[in-house]
Amino acid sequence: MESVFNLMNKSAVAAAELDAGLAKLGLDGTQHVLAHASLRSFGRLEGGARTLVDVLAARTATLAAPAFTYATMLYRPTDPVHARFTRDRRVSRELGRLPQEMVERAAAQRSFHPTLSFVALGEQAEYVTRRQSLGQPYGPVGALYELGGYSLMVGTDWDSNTAIHYGEYLAGVPYLSRWAELNGAVAEMAFPNCSADFGNLAPYVHDLASVVRVGQSTLQLYPLRDLVDRAVTLLQADPKALLCRSRSCRCQQVGALIDREGLRPRAHQAELN
Repeated sequence: MESVFNLMNKSAVAAAELDAGLAKLGLDGTQHVLAHASLRSFGRLEGGARTLVDVLAARTATLAAPAFTYATMLYRPTDPVHARFTRDRRVSRELGRLPQEMVERAAAQRSFHPTLSFVALGEQAEYVTRRQSLGQPYGPVGALYELGGYSLMVGTDWDSNTAIHYGEYLAGVPYLSRWAELNGAVAEMAFPNCSADFGNLAPYVHDLASVVRVGQSTLQLYPLRDLVDRAVTLLQADPKALLCRSRSCRCQQVGALIDREGLRPRAHQAELN
């Protein structure tokens, strides 16, 4: 009971404090931002996820986030389908409350992907969410790359940063296959290695970071194009640099493909002039 009492009596972070922190990072409402956030990292935030989205949306031109739904994924095309994707399907809990709050807003755009969807609000929301395919699930990150966007980590670790997957895509890291029901049929989709060791990139990008503390949370902002390009450079030197070492993880399958086939670099597909 004492720990609960102490939590309830901690000073909550106000919306104005979060807004001031984002301003210190340089966000002024003109940036296109891919956000990953942990509400718990604040200790307490007044208004919770609603406040988080309200303040982030006001400080960005476009706010995007991964809105994955892992329950829809099949490991084999013959597996029974127990879950189907819809526009309003709940985001997997591992992604935190930020994307779920965004999905629940009528103005939000959500991409079609049955397992690895993205959600976005604001100026370029439609553009960001339509840049996805079953063969390139991180197309929305590519859209933000093209827009000169930013990667924002709100109290999260590197293993949540989906922007790095786009660096793997450009570098030519192989994808695996997974399946999901889409439009009444089971469809094959490209699926990446895990992100558990994405922190291996941190020493190579520390100079890119703008960092501010809000309550108990550390907010880190990176120019997304530079972040992705640094990941590509690291992988060109060490193709397995971002694969985890767990023997039971799918990263070992990806590593075996790299050993057999090497990297096959892919080009960024630009749409904007």
